[in-house]
This record gives sequence, structure tokens and C-alpha cells, in this order.
Amino acid sequence: MLALIDGPVEVFGFETDPEALREARQRIATAFPEASLDLRHGSFLDHVLDDFAGGLFEAREPYDLIVANPPYVRTQIIGADRARQLAQQFGLAGRVDLYHAFLLGMARVLAPDGTAGIIVSNRFMTTKGGASARAGLVEGLRLREVYDLGDTKLFDAAVLPAVLVARGIGAEATAPAFVSIYETRAEPSATAPDPLAALGQQGDVALPDGRTFRVLRGTLDNGGDPTGVWRLASADVEAWLATVERHAWGTFRDIGKIRVGIKTCADKVFLPKEWDDDLELLRPLTTHHTARRFRPEPPERKVLYPHEAVEGRKRAVDLDAFPRSRAYLEQHRETLEGRSYVIEAGRKWYEIWVPQNPDDWPAPKLVFRDISEEPTFWMDLEGTIVNGDCYWLTGDEELLWLALGVANSTFAERFYDRRWNNKLYAGRRRYITQYVEQFPLPDPDSRAAREIASACRDLYARMDRGTDRAAERRIDEMVWAAFGLPVEEV
Repeated sequence: MLALIDGPVEVFGFETDPEALREARQRIATAFPEASLDLRHGSFLDHVLDDFAGGLFEAREPYDLIVANPPYVRTQIIGADRARQLAQQFGLAGRVDLYHAFLLGMARVLAPDGTAGIIVSNRFMTTKGGASARAGLVEGLRLREVYDLGDTKLFDAAVLPAVLVARGIGAEATAPAFVSIYETRAEPSATAPDPLAALGQQGDVALPDGRTFRVLRGTLDNGGDPTGVWRLASADVEAWLATVERHAWGTFRDIGKIRVGIKTCADKVFLPKEWDDDLELLRPLTTHHTARRFRPEPPERKVLYPHEAVEGRKRAVDLDAFPRSRAYLEQHRETLEGRSYVIEAGRKWYEIWVPQNPDDWPAPKLVFRDISEEPTFWMDLEGTIVNGDCYWLTGDEELLWLALGVANSTFAERFYDRRWNNKLYAGRRRYITQYVEQFPLPDPDSRAAREIASACRDLYARMDRGTDRAAERRIDEMVWAAFGLPVEEV
């Protein structure tokens, strides 16, 4: 951070790498020989956690320039008490990441006409957990530019980075520019020496290392909601989404509630790779290992599922009625009782922590993977239990067949990218509830929708002999047409 107080430059900073600290000190001293340097070898994180109320967030004068890479630390690491303290201090809600608090803290100490450049994880722009941080930035700063650096791998970090450039609250409010860059397999139309140079172009740009990146330019849009998801808006994107909206009857949310699979919190007990005995409570289990578009591979694993529904209410089974299962669970009683939160919640020691509703498992289910390069949705007609590495949806069966065709289409990929563009490395997307529930559906009573659902049924029936890519392509074309759009290559 840098402050200008009556002329002399004061520079404050923290760095854990002594070599980087030495180089920074040398560069600043060369550029500003008269500068007063307070550069400390250590973690700003430790400084803040020791005394968050003091330090750099309580500067005597506001900072004219802030350059920062806030630490990415989850609630589980900083502790629940500290997370609550940060949430209260900065008005954060949901799961708190420390960098959310840093962002809002920096907004507080930036001079009204100051400038900030901050490197963050791009996750906060699109996840529910980042909603309060987005609102704080929109209201506490004048955002100027947002760069989603996607899967460029410019930094040695597990997260995908973004760069925010903002002015203080005294600056004029304008629509922030938004630029995104993600790897693509498309034929390039331009070249650049590196990803940063590619950011100055638009379209598909080839690099000397053989990678090609798609660079999109527009403005930041949050739908007029300070907590809303940040996305790239442009005239082309808005026209495309408007066409989809005109042809949409509803969304996947209208079919039913999307749920994650079961969470046992003791997988080695409830779902080992192999079972030595044929226990009464074993049920077939769907996992991502059997994932396949439209129709899954046969389930390979089983789960011991000690739950049932009686008059519409779920409960733990009476183990006395299942002697072999009881004997097995008793062997692991110490491990299961070690889950103290199960007991404290008034549950039986042998229960699965998140069993979902036993009544739902026999029904047809639309199941899908969390992370995949192409959408991988399939229909479960075998009444399996879904593991926590997948999501699932039950409801009207005809709507599920229609949703199956939409979800597995390249149209859904393009819709995802134009609404959220939250990709991971190697082009993989995250298919989680907050995105999938907003996937559009055409009118189920229309001829186009009925044909999509029928084609998906036929494809499912034929897939006992293997995949049929030609049939998948026909369904794909039908989905694009149902939304009034020509097929695009994705």
C-alpha cells in the first residue's frame, strides 16, 4: 500500500519471500529515493489475525495506491470464531474467505481519488459465498476494469485468478470494462506473444506455446443487484440471451429441487470398495465413476443405507430387523460414534449424516457430475442411491427427459459461458445447483420439446449396446432449434 502525505511517499507492505522483499525494496528505492519504506518480512495474514483492528486497515491517512494479492484462506483454516468476527466487522454472510474481508477492508482505507489493483480468485464473482463481498465492492469502490484471467496459469496457484482495478468512492461512476480469457480449441484469428498481450485483442488468439485463448470484451453486469453474479455483457451476448428468454418456458428449478448426493462422513464404513458379506441394507450406489451421458454404466458399488421412510417421514431403521447389518455396524461402532455431531444432533450412532429422502430413490432421477469438460447428465431408472460426488433431480418424468436433452447439449455449454463463464482449468465447468437450476427449458407442450424428450428416451434404450454420437448430435441440433438459435460450434 502507498500513501502520499504532503508530498513524501510512504510505502507499507508485507512479503513472505525474502528475495522478493529485497527486490521490491530495491525497485521502490530506485524509483522513489525519498520514499519512506515500511516493508516487513512476514505474512500480512499473521499480522491481521494478531490484531485485525489495527495495522494497515487503521492508517492515519487514506492510501492513494493499493496493490495487493490478498491471502485465500477458507473458514475451516481461520476458525469459526475468527470467521464470525470478520463477518460481523465487514458485513459478510455465508462462508467467509479471508480475502473477502481484505477486499472490503482495502475499500475502506483507499483515498476517495485513489486507485487499487488487486489480484483475487475469480470464484467470488460467481458464487453465492461471494455475494456480500461483491456488494461491498460495488458500493464501496468505483470499479473500472475486471480481468478474468481464467486458465492462463499466469500464477502458481490452485485458484483461477482475476484482477480488479478500481478507484476510490470519490471518482465518477462508470460501467466497468470486463475482459475474460480462456483456452479454446477453436481456430485462431490472431496471434500474441503471451496471455497478457492477448488481453489487448478480441477473439481467438494463438500463443507461441501452441495454446489458443478466446478473449471476450464487454462490460460488467450484475443484473442491477449489488449481490448479483458478475458476468461479461456485450451487445451480442445480450441479444443471444434475449432470444433464449423469448423461447424459454421455465428453468430446471421448475422441475424440482436439485440436491447433492448422500454424505456419510464415514465412507470407509458405509461404502467400502468391496463388501465381504451380502448385508440386508446394501443398496446400489451411483458415483461419478459410472457417469456417462444420457445413460450411466451399471453401478459397481453398494452402500449400506440404514434409513427408511414411514408415512412420508424418514427415520433410521431398527437394526434388530437386520442382524447381519447390525453385526457389521457394531464392528465399526467406535468409528461411527466418533462423529460426535451426529449424536449431538439427536441422531442414531449408525445413521448417515446426510441421507436425503429415502422415498425419492426409486423415482426416475436426472443425475450429473459436478465438474466436467462437457456436460455429463444421465437418467437413473434403476432406483440407485446417489453419492455425494454427484447432484440429482426428481420430478415429472417427461420434464426430466426434456431436461436431459437440454443439459447435454452444446447449447447448454454456450448458455453457461454467456451467463456465468465460471470455468476451471482445461475448460472444465462446474455444474452446481446455483447454475443448473437456471438452465432454460422450452415449452414442454411444444412439438420441439416433445421430440427432444422422445429422442432422449430412444437413445437411452439403445445405449445398452453402446453410445450413439450421431443420435446425440441430432438431439443437440433439436435443442438449438427449440430456442430459436442456429447451431454454434462450442
